[in-house]
Amino acid sequence: MKYNQDKINKLCYELKKSLANLHRLSRLEKKAFISDPDKTGSAKYNFIIAIEAAIDLCNHIIANKMYRTPEDYADTFRVMQEVGVFTEKFTDSLVQMAKFRNRLVHIYWDIDEEMLHTFMQNDLMDLEQVIIQLGKIFNSD
Repeated sequence: MKYNQDKINKLCYELKKSLANLHRLSRLEKKAFISDPDKTGSAKYNFIIAIEAAIDLCNHIIANKMYRTPEDYADTFRVMQEVGVFTEKFTDSLVQMAKFRNRLVHIYWDIDEEMLHTFMQNDLMDLEQVIIQLGKIFNSD
């Protein structure tokens, strides 16, 4: 089965666009970011889109290669580790991202904006790395 190139392109575009928005927001001083609900709301939305796109890209590979079906969003990244795409350390970071996504979607009223700012400072590289790692698979098959 071939990969759906249109789907891959759209997901990569959305992931990169959301990462660019998050990088822009990450340059704001913490106090200015936290005190502006438009900025925090934008960051939350862009995190959801970026993490969803990363999960969807992984699921596209999982379905194409007929790997085991993930039990939940976090397990999607574990499947990618099991088949040798991601390292254990990288997978642990991505699992935390999936849990953060679930929190943003399901417990949206209880998000610590300081933690959100910290994630923007420290964790965007993990999502960039997803594009690099999965790009190797999409380009080799």
